[in-house]
Amino acid sequence: MFYTFTNTVNTGDVVGDPIIQNLDLITGIIHQVDILFQDGCDNEAHVQIFQAKTQIWPTNDGATIVGNAIVVSFREFFEIRPGATDLELRIWGDGVIDDVNVSLQLGLLPKRVLQPLSFEELLAAATGAR
Repeated sequence: MFYTFTNTVNTGDVVGDPIIQNLDLITGIIHQVDILFQDGCDNEAHVQIFQAKTQIWPTNDGATIVGNAIVVSFREFFEIRPGATDLELRIWGDGVIDDVNVSLQLGLLPKRVLQPLSFEELLAAATGAR
């Protein structure tokens, strides 16, 4: 399952007053993250994703993901657990770019689909132990 969220960055969406969107997800594993920066973002549209006030992407605190006419895409294995299914998307510009879109797409599947065997089952299969 893929979740897609698109936001339009305008001149008023700056670091002190960013676009903040709550992403209500289901439990499972985020296995794919894609961020599409429309042509015109000029590496001045900034994206951060948080869970419970902790920045999860990019993983280095305070950093942002930027781009222009590009999809920033990476594989992930981030577990969304019951009771912690809300992520927060923050997007802002430099106060100059206007009317450009930034889209976030998250691939999320049940853990059992992505990891059908437990560690113990994998170990037993690899060693032939029962």
